[in-house]
This record gives sequence, structure tokens and C-alpha cells, in this order.
Amino acid sequence: MNNLILQTDSYKYSHYLQYPPGSSSMFSYFESRGGEHSSTIFFGLQYYLKKYLTGSVITLDMVEEARSFLKLHGEPFNYDGWRYIAENLGGLIPIRIRAVPEGTLIPNFNVLFTVESTDPKVFWITSFFETLLVRLWYPITVVTRDFYLKRVLLDYWRRTSDASDDMVAFQLHDFGARGVSSGESAEIGGMSHLVNFLGSDTVEGVWAANKYYNMDMAGFSIPASEHSTITSWGREHEVDAFENMINKFGSFGSIFACVSDSYDIWNAVLNLWGGKLYNKILASGATLVVRPDSGDPITVVCRILHMLEDKFGVAINSKGYRVLNHVRVIQGDGIDYTSLVDILEAVVREGFSTENVAFGMGGGMLQRLNRDTQRFAYKCSSITIDGDVYPVYKAPVTDIGKRSKSGRLDLIINTNGEYETVSLDGNQVSLPSTVMNTVFDCGQVLINENLSTIRYKLS
Repeated sequence: MNNLILQTDSYKYSHYLQYPPGSSSMFSYFESRGGEHSSTIFFGLQYYLKKYLTGSVITLDMVEEARSFLKLHGEPFNYDGWRYIAENLGGLIPIRIRAVPEGTLIPNFNVLFTVESTDPKVFWITSFFETLLVRLWYPITVVTRDFYLKRVLLDYWRRTSDASDDMVAFQLHDFGARGVSSGESAEIGGMSHLVNFLGSDTVEGVWAANKYYNMDMAGFSIPASEHSTITSWGREHEVDAFENMINKFGSFGSIFACVSDSYDIWNAVLNLWGGKLYNKILASGATLVVRPDSGDPITVVCRILHMLEDKFGVAINSKGYRVLNHVRVIQGDGIDYTSLVDILEAVVREGFSTENVAFGMGGGMLQRLNRDTQRFAYKCSSITIDGDVYPVYKAPVTDIGKRSKSGRLDLIINTNGEYETVSLDGNQVSLPSTVMNTVFDCGQVLINENLSTIRYKLS
């Protein structure tokens, strides 16, 4: 879909006929009204601005295409308004967007960004782009869930490991590319994962992070097998398939992963990796990562750790936990927030450092969430009619949780050092204590953030 005019909800097309006569400006805002976590990490706006709204994005051909489509679709079309944007504004979208810096942790019920029309002839444009901009719920929710998962991983790591905390950035790997609904979901979700972590197999997400957040390389991976590359050798030659992995990828200091449950995971660990191939693994100088892919994750991971200890030995670190020699384990099946915590707890209970275990997460990271996970909303809070500014809000008696804010809004740090959403006076753009920046104005992106800077804010 290359026509921005058609990237909205059908009912939006009739709204320009529904606003009060004399309307000349609209102001809307976006917030999380609660949900799974008490705060959210703001992220992803730069992607949408650069991909969809930068520069001259409305053409006369788009206007004509939209008119033909909507005539058959059954909706009115503001032909004059869109033609005005294409011809008189050079195709630039006349809105101003102010937002908190990306990578900022903001308590729920606070404004995250605001959108205000800047041309009275097309004031309704503020609400028209709700559909596109409210999709920020997705990157924000992915980043936020990852943020809290990383906190858990860091807590266990610091309790059980002597290794650098920096390695936790590789402890949760993105396996989500095949589990999302579209290529763009893989782009946005995979890109969002890379705010908190560095490991990813979602190539589209890594590419998007590089392109839209100014990185040379935002995410990293290692050679790894899948079942087809093992089972194609035949069951009787599984050991040859494993040996081929060492031959091709087992150099000094390298890391490679091998799925090992195509047939009998216990035989693979004890008699193949820990038996016939033991000396070859040690001679290679590489680290083997054993990947189980079936069974109860807690039972399987803990049993494999003990088996690998018997075969490869361990070192006892300063905190009294066992660290495997030459080998690690990655669990990528059935991982979500709950199962990850349960596995970590079981690993520690068995006396192992959590640095022995990494995780791959797919649907639990990028797909099993929705706009209501953090209850996001985009609402009009102010309108200008005949030159006077009026506050706008909703307050349904059936659900007080859906009450919206009113007025032209800003986010500040108050005298208590806390974030607070406040109202502006008249046409005031911001307050001196604002934490928001104007990031977009009439087709121009004014702030171009780097993913490394965003990561640093959360470190």
C-alpha cells in the first residue's frame, strides 16, 4: 500500500463533515492507560515518521486513486482538502508532532506524543492519521516487555555469574520472524527487540534498526542448525551431522548452536557430544550451544545441564555456582515471561549459574500481545473554533478507565521529580520544564536518533 490517503479506517473519511462549523485546529495525544506493566518505554515513532510521513508524500495521483476507491467503497471523500495538500502544500502533511525522547521510561497515564494540525484548511488531518500513529502500541509494547525481561535476566545473572553484565544483551534471542503476521511486523517487532538486546535471527528487524535508527549493524547471530540440516543425514548418521557442524563452524573462540533432539536428546548429549565428539569439540576451541526443542522446558534444560556437567566438567565461580566448560544450552521452545522465570529459578536451584543458559523467544515476544496489553489510546483533547480554543474529552459513565484528558497537553518533570501531564494555556507550544521535543513539522523530521543513544538511556 503506497497511497497514504488509504491507510486509515473507513469511517475517518466522513469525519471532516462532522466537526463544528468554524473549526480550524485540532490537538490529539497518545498514552498508555495501564496494562501489563506500570510504565512503558517510548520507541518506534522515528520509524513511522521516516517511512510514511517524511517529505512530499501526497500526490495528485494518490488523490484521484482515493476518490475512485471511496466512491465504490461507500464513503464520502474530501477531494478538495487532499488536492489542497497535494497542490498547495507540496504534498507535505501539515501536522506538528511533539514526543518524549525515544528510549524514555514513562509511567502510564502520561502523554507520550501529541499531534496538532498546522493549517486551518485541513485541520481534520490530526485525527485522520490516528490509525497510522496509534500503531506505535506495537513497538512500545515489545520494547517494554523486553525491558522487564532483561531486568529479570540481569537479576539472576548478577546473583549467579562473575561474567560481565554486558553479556545479558545476548541472553534473549529473537526467534520471532516466522511467528508474526507480516513482514512489517517482523521489521517493527524485531527492530524493537534490539533496543534491549543484541541477539536476533529476525533479519528484517535488524535491517529496519539499521535503516531507521542509523546503525551499521544493530543485531548479531551465530551459525546454527535446524532439524532439516540434521535429519537429512539420516538417524544412523546423526553423529556425522554433528561432526560436520564442528568441522564447518568450530574454530577457536567461535560459537555455534546445534539442535540436538531430532531423535534422542539424551543420547545426543551423553554419547555423541559428550562421547564420540568430545575430543573434537575441545580441540576446536569453540563453544557448542546445545539446543533442545521439545519436552517440558524446565525438566529438559536441567537434565541437560547435569549431563553436560558429567561430560565436560564445570568451574565453580566466586558466588558458588557451576559454570560449564566448553558448552552452553539455549532453550527456544515454549518461552514466555512465565516460563523464562521458571527455568531460571530451576537452573539456580540446581546450583548452576544462569550464564549457562540462553533463550530464544518468538511468538511470546513479537506476537502474543495487542493494543490492550498496555491499553493504548489516541484521543482528541482540544479544538479551535472561530479562533477560540476549547478543551475536549470523553467520560463514559460505563467505564471510568476510558476517561480521556482535555486541553492542549505537555509532559513535564514536576517539583517532586516526577513525570506529570499538564495543560498548556491558549496556543502555548510547551512549558520550560517540558521533556517533550518537536520531532516532526509539516513533512520534516527534526530529530534523528541513533539506536545506540537510545540503548544508552536504558543501560
